Amino acid sequence: MEIFDFILHIDSSLAKLIELFGVGTYVILFLIIFAETGLVITPFLPGDSLLFAVGALAGGGMLDIWTVYVLMLVAAILGDSVNYAVGNYLGPRVFAEENARFFKKAYLAKTREFYDRHGGKTIILARFLPIIRTFAPFVAGIGSMPYRIFFLYNVVGAFIWVTSLTAAGYFLGSLPFVQENFEYVIFGIIGLSLLPLVIEFLRHQRGPVVNQETLKKATYEDIQETLKKAD
Repeated sequence: MEIFDFILHIDSSLAKLIELFGVGTYVILFLIIFAETGLVITPFLPGDSLLFAVGALAGGGMLDIWTVYVLMLVAAILGDSVNYAVGNYLGPRVFAEENARFFKKAYLAKTREFYDRHGGKTIILARFLPIIRTFAPFVAGIGSMPYRIFFLYNVVGAFIWVTSLTAAGYFLGSLPFVQENFEYVIFGIIGLSLLPLVIEFLRHQRGPVVNQETLKKATYEDIQETLKKAD
């Protein structure tokens, strides 16, 4: 529950970190964004809300905007790159079992469907979708998407994600309404980022979560073929 309390009161939580660790806070923030994007076992870490809060604190003079902006951008790019590399290294072994501990075959099938609809832009779009942004680069690695293509989408997506949310916090965080209702603003950011996932979930409630035929096609070779189309 501590992680949820940290997220819901992220402004005061970050202020305490700055008070306790000073310059070391930059390292902590870097590691959070890196882990949230780079490690498939930590998709629950704050992303959107953290970037907005960081921008707001920078706007209030508690953090240097350019230092924290560059660090968040590098962390986001590096995180996705490491995630891709791990997926590329593990390949089909991740889904060798029908129900692996962290990666069920259904996850691969649903991700394949997402790539089918959006192609390589999935890497960019996923930046604004919690959980999916953690798995998208991993699956791109599994499917052996050419790294030069992946890296381009990775950089563009990271730039749009970090810039938009950090700038929003920097310019809006000083507004009296935002300051007085910061917790609700964070709720709103989380709600907006989760809305596409909720819509997708409700859409699938009308039928099987993953079509059995799609599930049969959720193989290593099939995801490779899908990602070749996204090049």
